Amino acid sequence: MDTGKKQPGWTDEELTASVDAYLKILALEDDGQTINKSLEHQILQNGALINRSTKAVDYRLQNISFLFVELGLKPTNCYPSKPNIGSGIAARVEKILASKGLINLDDYLPTADEETLNRRTAKLREQNLIGEPEGIEKPKKMVSTTTSYARSPRIKAWILDNAKGICEGCDQPGPFVQTDGTRFLEVHHVKHLANRGSDRRSNAVALCPNCHKRCHHSAEKDDFTSMLYDKVNRLKRED
Repeated sequence: MDTGKKQPGWTDEELTASVDAYLKILALEDDGQTINKSLEHQILQNGALINRSTKAVDYRLQNISFLFVELGLKPTNCYPSKPNIGSGIAARVEKILASKGLINLDDYLPTADEETLNRRTAKLREQNLIGEPEGIEKPKKMVSTTTSYARSPRIKAWILDNAKGICEGCDQPGPFVQTDGTRFLEVHHVKHLANRGSDRRSNAVALCPNCHKRCHHSAEKDDFTSMLYDKVNRLKRED
């Protein structure tokens, strides 16, 4: 029973049991079987989650749906995505998923190194991931001799895959075909990261090099940027 008192932090045993239950539900769903959520909750609450309320169990499974979407994995239809998950819990659940061979954690790590970002992005694009990731609201600034920002390879992969080789500025194909068979495009953050823009789908577009340079150097760059906001529906102006 939920007494209203603050619950203790989730243990690894509880999180692992939650992931196992989620994967079981996914398997049943894929087999076309009817899911009895109440029964699955009861099984968890009779076991590792004995001290958790039904609401807490449901909330955690919705958190796992959110992580599946972020990672490009197929989520269950039984639990809508619930994004309010702490970074600590998210990291632990991702580690559990990695231990089960579902993901390679290194492929998803944000990085400020362009070569590493491109390598990780390419690996994720090869996996035909699904879903629309949230990305990073406030990318971490990395300072050496120059300032750069740790970016999400998952977001870059999604932006490029979503564009399908067509510049979102001029609607022309990327200028050449790369060795992996895809058209070359560059990811541009409409509100620049240096201006505290986010590394999210709602602030990034795939552009040909000409349109990308136009965003930075053209005398009409502000008008061109306004056009992008009007043209690309997912873009949202950031304060």
